[in-house]
Parts: sequence; C-alpha cells; structure tokens
Amino acid sequence: MDAVCSDLVAEVRAFRQRYPDVRYVDLISLDIPGHFYGKRYPIDMLEKVAAGSALKLPQNCVLLGAQGGLFKIGDYCFNDGDPDAPRRLVPGTLKIVDWEKQPVGQMLITSSDTEKPIVFEPREVLAQVLARLERKGIFPVVAFELEFYLFDRQLRDGLPQFARDGATDDTDDQPNMHIERLTRFAPVLDDMVETARAQGIDTTVVTAELGPGQFEINFGHLDDGLRAADWAALFCRSTRGVAMKHDYRASFMSKPYLQHPGSGMHVHVSLYDQAGNNLLAANDQQPLRHAIAGCLQLIPHCMPIFAPNHNAMRRLSGTTNIATRASWGFEDRDACVRVPESDPKNLRIEHRLSGADANPYLVLAAILVGMEYGLEAQQEPIKPLNEDRSSGVDFPTEMLDAVRAMQNHEPVREGLGAEFLMVYCENKRQDHLAFLQEISAREYRWYL
Repeated sequence: MDAVCSDLVAEVRAFRQRYPDVRYVDLISLDIPGHFYGKRYPIDMLEKVAAGSALKLPQNCVLLGAQGGLFKIGDYCFNDGDPDAPRRLVPGTLKIVDWEKQPVGQMLITSSDTEKPIVFEPREVLAQVLARLERKGIFPVVAFELEFYLFDRQLRDGLPQFARDGATDDTDDQPNMHIERLTRFAPVLDDMVETARAQGIDTTVVTAELGPGQFEINFGHLDDGLRAADWAALFCRSTRGVAMKHDYRASFMSKPYLQHPGSGMHVHVSLYDQAGNNLLAANDQQPLRHAIAGCLQLIPHCMPIFAPNHNAMRRLSGTTNIATRASWGFEDRDACVRVPESDPKNLRIEHRLSGADANPYLVLAAILVGMEYGLEAQQEPIKPLNEDRSSGVDFPTEMLDAVRAMQNHEPVREGLGAEFLMVYCENKRQDHLAFLQEISAREYRWYL
C-alpha cells in the first residue's frame, strides 16, 4: 500500500471511529452544469476503495445537462458505449452530512491523476491550468464569495416567495443590508456557517445583501486553487441542505427576481512566485495591469462559463453593481474586474462577473487563463472606470452568441483545452435549446 492509500485508509478509519453510526458515504463530483453526481457507498466498501480497490463511474456523468439529460456531443453519450472511467478519492474531504434525517458521510472524487483523466471534468480542467501555472513559477492564492437567496420552502404558483421569520407577514420590512436581518435569520445562518466549518470550509464574513432574503458568505484565502473551488461547491450543497432542515429553500440562482439584484460569485485572485513574492505588485504593478488586460480580452469569449444558463444571462441587465461590459476599476463595484485597496503583499483582482450558480472550478480556471494570457501578452488595459465611466468591452448576453464567441477562440482553446471547449460549448448550446422547448403562458397571451 502506497503512502496516499495509507493516508486515505487512516482518514476513513478515523471517520468511522468518530461517527460509528454512519453506514453510508456519498462519493460525489461536480458535473459541467455544476450539479453533484455520484454513488452512495457502504462505509466498509469505502475503506477498500481507500486501500486501492477500483472506483469507476460512467464517464458521461460529467456531460449531463442542467436537468440531467444526455446530449449527443461528438462521439460521446450515444456512440461510445457509455464507458466507465476511473475515479479516485480526494484526500481530506471525507466529512459528515448532518442535515439529512439519517447522518451519512460525503467525500469528493475526481478523475485527476488517474490512469485516464476525463479532460472535460471541471475539476480536472482547473487542475491542468494550475499545473501549467506552477510549471511557470506562478502560484495563485484564491478566495471565493457567494451570494444566495433564502426563500420559503413552498413555492406559490410555481414562484419563489421571500423567506419569513415569523415576525413579518407579506413584506420584508428590513432595509437593504440591515444588520437586523442577520439577527432575524440567525438560527439558519449560524447553522449554515457551522455546517460549512464541519466540512472543513473556512467561512468568514456573513452579510445581509440588497435583495429581500439575500445574503453573502465569504471564504478564507487559500494557496490551493482546487481546494478553494471545492469549498465553493461544497458550500452550495450544504447550504441547500441546511435551509431545507429549517423549512427554507436556499438558492444560488443568478436572477430569481427581475426587480431585485441577482446573486454573484466573486473571486479574489493574487499570484505569487516560489519565494512568496506577489507577482502582480512587481515593477510598479505593471503585471497587475497586464493581467487585467488579459482578463478583459477573454471575458467576451468565456461568457458561457461566467453566465452558464439563460437565467444567469438575465443577471447582466444593468442592476446594482453588475457590469454590462468588460471593465475594470480601483475600488469600483460596477466593474467586472475590481482592484480592492490593499498593501503590495495582498494586491489582487476581484473578478465579479460570474453568477452564483456558475461552476466554481471552471470560473477559476477561466480567470486564471485570462490572467496568464495577459501576463504573456503584456498589453495595457483599457481605461479604468475611475477615469472613464464609459470604458468597457462589449460581451455577448445571449447564450448562442456567447457559445459562438467561445468555441473558436484560440487563446481559450489553448488555455482550457480543445476537447473541453468542444464538449462544453455543445453542452451549453443543447441545454439552451432544450430550455426553449416549452410554450409559456405569456406566449399564448401574445400570439394565440
């Protein structure tokens, strides 16, 4: 048994000793639309997998559409015999799931570092980007921020209703960002934070946001980009579960209300060398400007990642603190790429464009590819919004236009991988077309 297997076996045994009543463990991984798929394993079988027994799942699980359906993508799904692909356990991710009626465990799995990695698996895509940067002597430090809404658990006529705490009737009477909203919903919010920490997630600041029942959670900075994205993905899963336990519904949907702000995924990224020097701060911050220029140039060609569905595109409609063009600025929340005030050691960008329901692995991979592209091209960015409020580069806000802009863009193809790009663009195109295959009541009102 090699050292990795030995450590995994020790992790499983320590978990069993701490949680002797847990009988099953969910082995989970994120697919292209950002949903977890996997299998529920008896915990004694998990110890065998940790010791080196084969772990395989269908390769095409990664290709599922937003509603779980399979699309014909190249030779995948219908012409490949639906083959299995090896997976491995991700060390350090075996944690308790205590929001279900009977506690179970959960553990991340991935195809990375197996004999046959799945090149379009989101975690593997990010792993390849990080490995390439490491070979170049670039080491990112990353922190995610996620916004989400709390709703009543029950929909009304299919529509979400903002959460009530028992002290209000039909209106959310707390002003935007009011601290008392945190007090009113403290039981569920505290449970969300403590549950996340039990998952190993370093949750920090909680904020009541602008929308009714809208909140934001911040995570600590990590020098492990994969683990930072793991945290974002796992937080979404645990938060939904905890909300249901408290008779609420938590959603990371990008734009649940037309009249209220959408929910975003903000990603803070700084880059360091092997000695811990901030690369963005060198030479009077010229690398920072180059990295920003690269991000802005690639944003129009990465929109299916940053806004991965029809509803996420709705968020880009010019509401509060949402950019409608690729732009940047110092301490400017209207910009796609914001440079927060900081000392040279912590100089970073904050990428603010993505919807909260975007895939965190792919969002981070696309941001890093943009920064990498900019550092190598060494071009100056357009003027910041601080100097010119009209500064910006147009990007597509319709999914089919966004897919066309992405699928043939060579820097994105080189940065994220040609096979991934083909698979992802076709998945998004077919998912969008499937979404349109329903006649709404409004369509009958307008055209019948």
